[in-house]
Amino acid sequence: MYNSKLQTMKKCFLLMLMSAAGTGLFAQSEKYLKAMEGLVPGIDTIITIDGLTEMSGAFQRIAEAEKTQWLPYYYAALSQVNLGYLTMGGQMGNADKIDPIANRAKDFLNKAEALSKDNSEIFVIKKMIASLRLMGDPMNRYMTYGPAAAEALETAKKLNPENPRVYLQEALDKFYTPEQYGGSKPEAKELLEVTLKKLEAAHPASSIDPSWGRSSAQFHLSQIK
Repeated sequence: MYNSKLQTMKKCFLLMLMSAAGTGLFAQSEKYLKAMEGLVPGIDTIITIDGLTEMSGAFQRIAEAEKTQWLPYYYAALSQVNLGYLTMGGQMGNADKIDPIANRAKDFLNKAEALSKDNSEIFVIKKMIASLRLMGDPMNRYMTYGPAAAEALETAKKLNPENPRVYLQEALDKFYTPEQYGGSKPEAKELLEVTLKKLEAAHPASSIDPSWGRSSAQFHLSQIK
């Protein structure tokens, strides 16, 4: 009788511990989600060096606190890439300024990829990092980073043909590349329209999964007459 009661008490105690642990995990998840939801919209709206620097740092802090979530590392990398493009100010060259930013982006993205393999979104950022490095020294880097960017984008499309950000990157390449090297504003326009259609049809897995690209697509579309 005594042993039976003891076993029952042990089971109750174990259930209490499991319940408390589950509640703690749920609270942590809610805190994580709230913190991310406050930052993710900025991916499409923040266009200042200070703002992007602060945003990347905020995502990094969340990543270091969570450790098992790929999205904070992903967004920290994307923030760095956007910072790199903004730092360039539309001018090619200046690798000394661009490379450290690209290096930070790559470090974050490597951590994201370690947590989420064969992810189309991650390969989109790989493409963006390669393009950023290419722009740092186009004459000397085209043969290295041109193919690397193309391969990353091709992989991103194979992994998810419906990823809107794949078509956005294709569109931007057509938009900014001179015609004599394969650029085309009409082709860019078509790809931007595809991007917007796929964004409308997309169903992100959560409120913090990648959904960015609309503002960039709309802006570049407005620049094509």
